[in-house]
Amino acid sequence: MLTLTGIEDVRGYVGKELGVSEWHLVTQEAINEFADVTGDDYWIHTDPVRAADTPFGGTIAHGYYTLSLAPMFSYAMFSLEGFAFGVNYGVNRVRFPAPMPVGERVRMRAKLLAVDDVPGGLQLTVQQTFEREDADKPVCVAEALTRVYTG
Repeated sequence: MLTLTGIEDVRGYVGKELGVSEWHLVTQEAINEFADVTGDDYWIHTDPVRAADTPFGGTIAHGYYTLSLAPMFSYAMFSLEGFAFGVNYGVNRVRFPAPMPVGERVRMRAKLLAVDDVPGGLQLTVQQTFEREDADKPVCVAEALTRVYTG
């Protein structure tokens, strides 16, 4: 796991890969639980029988389910030390270029794109690319914003 300590260490990592996560199996159970929590029970995600007749051949993960894996993957890949705390500040852009079939595996690749000063700390822009195993196109690409504060 990569550990970046303090402002200068973080600044020195701009343009570099922060890591690549382990593979994660997307299960129908997890998709159904996500549907229950979010109220998004659209059949393409939750009805394997009906979804079998689509071009996808089965259910696919919600795009936002895939994106919701970002914290889990990030915490396993890198840590930021020497800051009092950090918060999710938002996302500049999110795209879902390809479906994520249930029963397949996904991982995330993270790259530090920018570090900007904000009052009391830094704003980090991290490109998060979610890759489906043995696929040519990513299933999600996002520019996540995190703010870390020194005091």
